[in-house]
Amino acid sequence: MLSRITSRSASVITRLPTHRIVAKQQLLNSQHQKSFAKSFVRFQHTTKPALAKLAPLDTFPRRHVGSEGKEVQDMLKQLGMKNVDELLGKTIPSAIRSPKALAIGEGVPERQLLARLKEIASKNKLNRSYIGQGYTDTVVPNVILRNILENPAWYTQYTPYQPEIAQGRLESLLNYQTMVSDLTGLPIANASLLDEGTAAAEAMLMCWQAARQKKNLFVVDENCHPQTIACLKARAESFNIEIIVADTLNYHFEEHKKELCGVLLQYPNTRGSVKDYEALAANIHAVGGQVAVATDLMALTLLKSPGELGADIAFGNSQRFGVPLGFGGPHAAFFACKDDHKRRIPGRLIGVSKDADGNHAYRLALQTREQHIRREKATSNICTAQALLANMAAMYAVYHGPEGIKSIAQRINDMTTVLAEGIRQSGYVIENEDNFFDTLSVTVGNSSSILQRASAAGINLRAIDNHTVGVTLDEAVTKEDLSKLISVFQKEGAPAISVDELANVLDNKASTFPHQLKRTSPYLQHPVFNSYHSETEMLRYIHHLESKDLSLVHSMIALGSCTMKLNATTEMIPVTWPEFSNVHPFAPVEQTQGYLTMLDELADDLKEITGFEGVSLQPNSGAQGEYAGLRVIRAYHHARGDDRRNVCLIPISAHGTNPASAAMCGMDIVIVQCDNEGNLDMEDLKAKAKKYKDRLGAIMITYPSTFGMFEPGVSEACKVVHENGGLVYLDGANLNAQIGLTKPAEIGADVCHMNLHKTFCIPHGGGGPGMGPIACTKELEPYLPGHPVVPCGGQNAIGPVSAAPYGSASILPISWAYIKMMGGEGLTKATKLAILNANYMASRLANHYEILYTNENGMCGHEFIVDIRPFVDHGIEAIDVAKRLQDYGFHSPTMSWPVTNTLMIEPTESESKAELDRFCDAMISIRKEIQQVIDGKLPKKDNMLNKAPHSLQTLMSDKWDRPYSREVAAFPMSYLREKKFWPSVSRVDDAYGDRNLMCTCPSPEEYA
Repeated sequence: MLSRITSRSASVITRLPTHRIVAKQQLLNSQHQKSFAKSFVRFQHTTKPALAKLAPLDTFPRRHVGSEGKEVQDMLKQLGMKNVDELLGKTIPSAIRSPKALAIGEGVPERQLLARLKEIASKNKLNRSYIGQGYTDTVVPNVILRNILENPAWYTQYTPYQPEIAQGRLESLLNYQTMVSDLTGLPIANASLLDEGTAAAEAMLMCWQAARQKKNLFVVDENCHPQTIACLKARAESFNIEIIVADTLNYHFEEHKKELCGVLLQYPNTRGSVKDYEALAANIHAVGGQVAVATDLMALTLLKSPGELGADIAFGNSQRFGVPLGFGGPHAAFFACKDDHKRRIPGRLIGVSKDADGNHAYRLALQTREQHIRREKATSNICTAQALLANMAAMYAVYHGPEGIKSIAQRINDMTTVLAEGIRQSGYVIENEDNFFDTLSVTVGNSSSILQRASAAGINLRAIDNHTVGVTLDEAVTKEDLSKLISVFQKEGAPAISVDELANVLDNKASTFPHQLKRTSPYLQHPVFNSYHSETEMLRYIHHLESKDLSLVHSMIALGSCTMKLNATTEMIPVTWPEFSNVHPFAPVEQTQGYLTMLDELADDLKEITGFEGVSLQPNSGAQGEYAGLRVIRAYHHARGDDRRNVCLIPISAHGTNPASAAMCGMDIVIVQCDNEGNLDMEDLKAKAKKYKDRLGAIMITYPSTFGMFEPGVSEACKVVHENGGLVYLDGANLNAQIGLTKPAEIGADVCHMNLHKTFCIPHGGGGPGMGPIACTKELEPYLPGHPVVPCGGQNAIGPVSAAPYGSASILPISWAYIKMMGGEGLTKATKLAILNANYMASRLANHYEILYTNENGMCGHEFIVDIRPFVDHGIEAIDVAKRLQDYGFHSPTMSWPVTNTLMIEPTESESKAELDRFCDAMISIRKEIQQVIDGKLPKKDNMLNKAPHSLQTLMSDKWDRPYSREVAAFPMSYLREKKFWPSVSRVDDAYGDRNLMCTCPSPEEYA
């Protein structure tokens, strides 16, 4: 049955012009939405008073939005307006307002929503998958499942850019880096990437960059995972890197000395073989190439590390360290390298520094490497990591420890040894005889017959080719599972083979891989991996770290452009249902109908919200969405024979990922200026569009603008670009201000991405996961991303932008549920309230701070910018206000972006007026503190702002020689005496951390 996935026969597979391909007879029809709405008609509100009394009470919009009734009226009164419609009339240009309401139907009550989703999920058939290919079943320790994955104190944290209130997850991510560094044998590891396929692409670009971009040949071993090879080829196109897929052990590298930048090997490889690459690595280095190795952390507990083999880079997927399959994600990719590459390593890097009191403190290190700073000079485009899943993997290593993980790996290998013996006794040949860790490639003559027998037994095997099947075992395998597997391979009528008898082979077991590859070097020796092996100790460690981190369980996180809104419990519950979490991404299509139903309905809703005809759910971060959207535009131009259209216009105010994404697509970036009001400079745009009209490929526009403005000239800008042959990419980071009021397609865009981890309620997870699907016009639909294993995308699909066909599929039920529970009216109401909240806060703060960039009516969009620059001459900068807010129990808004020394504030619709007022009161109180400095009552460099935040240790020190009291430091407002979040360290020294880079757990001696 598995062969039905990989077949491209028109008789079996029908290409859909949207986000997926399924068997013809299983295509979902247009009745889904109608039946969905009809099944809830009895719960809809009615105008009849008697029936209204029977309406359900668990309606969702009133739970999601923070203010209603009197609170809304009070905010309107502050603005001097009669109603919300008057506010919108003064905020959003009438020319772009949608003429119709969203056609999404009424919101569904919470309990009934879960019942409906359970019904959909039941369509997924939970066969036992041994497909492998980078994804295996795992045993998620329940103490980690409940207390991290299902815990809002972990999954609602923001990226740890404010380290003083993020020491818990920073420590956990440092544990992750240490784990990866130890197991790979390489000194520098980052805090996770998106997935194995895109991590491979990052490794390739590092090799290319190390060769100073002068060598353009990258050789890939033919036995790497197919999805990895496809991701590499897709990324290489834009950089003119030549990919050769070859048998690397027999490749003549010396003949390509002048062109070779690097080589990718898989260890163990996709067919299960464990090869000794030490001599090969030395040969590659001798001709000037870099060696990248895709590997498996579990296998590395038994195998010699890639670093010991001579690898420069090692990467892979940490999913099997206690993270569910989830139909492909989210999973944390790991990435490690030699010290030479530390300033090239992509993604986030956790480092050890010290705070103002000289104590150890963790922080994000070497941030100037990141794409939001390097912009078009970036060779990476990582805006979202997989922090939540990296934390799970790290805790898995902490919980089991080195001996525990080694025992798990040894058991997997022993089980595979027993299976191999059973298959041999059944009369089949194992391709990688005596050369495996957990995967066997079995020559069976006719794959389809074995696959059918397996399917009938509730088992999924991998179809390697017409004559070979693959079997990958995992830690969840039982003796009963092994018996069923062996029976699949037994000839009809043959006597049953006893697993107990087969186990005798282990008594005199020889090594299942070359003896010189047996691991002898230690790993996970740090005390953190050897201290918390009982559930009691593990539980306390998890909660100890949690207590150091501010998240949405404590207070609003008013980050401009990051939209930290409610991640409702009902939305989160289905993520860990077995029907969603235990599905392999390459399972046969007939087993994944529940997922496909849910994905289809989500895609339909996103089409309605954006106004577009096509949707791809594959991109698994906002940056991946940007990259995918631009790749689709480039493919469109290429299909029209217009390859010269490679210029991308980008406003100077754009997100840092915009120019990085354009560079990753091989485009030439031309900056468009903004006027003094923060609007796109239309004259500059027209001049540059005309200048580059023969080469103009696209413009990237954020709407509302990065300055929080509904620019009136946006449709004209789209028209100018279209008239000069380009297409319009709309950055959907601020889609939260559009839903139900306007649509990217109606504005004039051709493609947009949507940050589901922002607008559509997927949590930020302390720095990931995220999802960045794209929507596009009918003309661009044929080019939506494809996949080599599970065919999807358009008829002329670009290569994959993620390793799994639907990206991080297991978190998509969150956005599906949010849209269904809110309904069209609820979504529109949320947008209106987000705009009202922002303007209310801006109005309250305008008497105390200068508010940058409002329209001619004095209105902002869903976010606004507070200017701190007037105070710089008095020694107060944005960072001082940001750190002082921690003393008030708040996370800082977006700091010094898009304008240096400013704070960009976005309240979202899910915060109550009371919380908005609490934040405003804190900002007003801080303004009074600034005034004390301006008036000379406090010294410029010795005040409560530039000494903030104040940790308990600082406040309890014997010595206190500051010109303000401890009470003012700790309790500047009365509510803090009852509700206080304590920063666990004082201000972290960033410069010290970069000068003294340490990216693994310090030893006890170093702490001392």
